[in-house]
Amino acid sequence: MADLNQTPPQPYRPTATSSPPVFLRKLQNNLHTPNSTHLAAILTLLVTGSTFLLLTSLTVAGTVLSLIFFSPLIILSSPIWVPAGTFFFLLTAGLLSICGFGLIAVVASSWLYRYFRGLHPPGSDRVDYARHRIYDTAAHVKDYAKEYGGYLQSKVKDAAPGA
Repeated sequence: MADLNQTPPQPYRPTATSSPPVFLRKLQNNLHTPNSTHLAAILTLLVTGSTFLLLTSLTVAGTVLSLIFFSPLIILSSPIWVPAGTFFFLLTAGLLSICGFGLIAVVASSWLYRYFRGLHPPGSDRVDYARHRIYDTAAHVKDYAKEYGGYLQSKVKDAAPGA
């Protein structure tokens, strides 16, 4: 019997003192009263969207029809087009490679010119550091060879006393 006397939970109802957030209030106001700017924007959106849809459908239809019409011609002339396409592809790739390597050569020679003139181009400090490291390593190897070269010579003489 206690179950019958309980009242169901009441749904949330905002009181007069609580108001919806500002964003929701603006959204509700804009939904109910469209102004001329909104109508112009919607009209522009509909016109441009329908125009682009029409142009897209015409492009797809033209592509499909041209493939249907030109497929036999393409298939019959492919023994000519494949070698010609390969030749022009290789020609273009070679030309672009030559231009790229030429540009690299000009930039590298410009950098070397500035480096040897003492103008300190970008990255010259790293080259100087590498050069000093190589020089120091070569000096250590030379000292090591002098130190242990005599040791090895004495071992060779011990192994072959007449040599």
